[in-house]
Amino acid sequence: MFDQIEELVVKFNEIGSKINEPAVISDQETWRKLMKEHSGLQPIVDKYREYKKTLDDIDDALLMLEDDMDEDFRNLVKEELAENKKKIEPLENELKLLLIPKDPNDDKNVIVEIRGGAGGDEAALFAADLYRMYNRFSERSRWKSELMDINESGIGGFKEVIFMIKGDGAYSKLKYESGVHRVQRIPTTESGGRIHTSTVTVAVLPEAEEVDVDVNLNDIRVDVFRSSGNGGQSVNTTDSAVRITHMPTGIVVSCQDEKSQLKNKDKAMKVLRAKLYELELAKQHSELAAEKRSQIGTGDRSERIRTYNFPQGRVTDHRVGLTLHKLDQVLDGDIEEIISTLSTVDQTEKLKQATT
Repeated sequence: MFDQIEELVVKFNEIGSKINEPAVISDQETWRKLMKEHSGLQPIVDKYREYKKTLDDIDDALLMLEDDMDEDFRNLVKEELAENKKKIEPLENELKLLLIPKDPNDDKNVIVEIRGGAGGDEAALFAADLYRMYNRFSERSRWKSELMDINESGIGGFKEVIFMIKGDGAYSKLKYESGVHRVQRIPTTESGGRIHTSTVTVAVLPEAEEVDVDVNLNDIRVDVFRSSGNGGQSVNTTDSAVRITHMPTGIVVSCQDEKSQLKNKDKAMKVLRAKLYELELAKQHSELAAEKRSQIGTGDRSERIRTYNFPQGRVTDHRVGLTLHKLDQVLDGDIEEIISTLSTVDQTEKLKQATT
């Protein structure tokens, strides 16, 4: 492990020298690429330096204890020695975690699809609740949310809503949200006071750039149509809505949120690229051995991942057995504790896999 880290330190220093060269600075694309690589290595290098300093402090303390000194000072050195020895194992584990290959999509923006599942109108209403939850989480994270497409139900819910969240590390956190979200509550339309169970599916896709997915224009069919639903007169009376069909896969994407046909087409293409990228990622994941596949953040849309129980005011994530009795706060976007727990368990599993 330490030989690998030493190589990374050498690489870090070499890149650090390059980014200050005038020829590199003048080539902005190369400079940005090197800066990103340099910043990616920084945490490993900093942690390794901390680890080496701790080892040096231990060696210094052991040497000092060989000398004659008064008892009070000897006890002080012994305390510092004991404290530094306690740091070694945690630092080694942190280094191991940092060496685990990073998901190349972690820094990307995300496209989120929320669809009402079982439960009809109640599922559509909860889809709207989840849409608000993710938007509030985005605000808390100082990210930006951009609506891509929406299909509203008649009572204020969403049969389907697609939106993009832009922000550093958006995918690294929200990738754990893919799956089936179950809600248990008394619907507003229920006169008998009975608790109903409904489901909503969430899919979180990393935004795919053109370099990630090459879409052959001969493989797509673009149709334009008149927008429907809320949006104002100019949206509803012009053929600004766009539907793109990818014929090889049968994927159909539509967008009608913008007044401009070109803007709607651009948004629809972003969703299409993300879906095609997801298909490629799914293919790669299926090729992994089952014992090497993480059980957290698999992105399986059919997996029931979480239950929101209104009568008891609790939220339970079934993948890690986490239950929080703060339903209102969670639906207001306070999901950091859930995401942090999932991330920690995911990293722990990967660390086990890397050391076996």
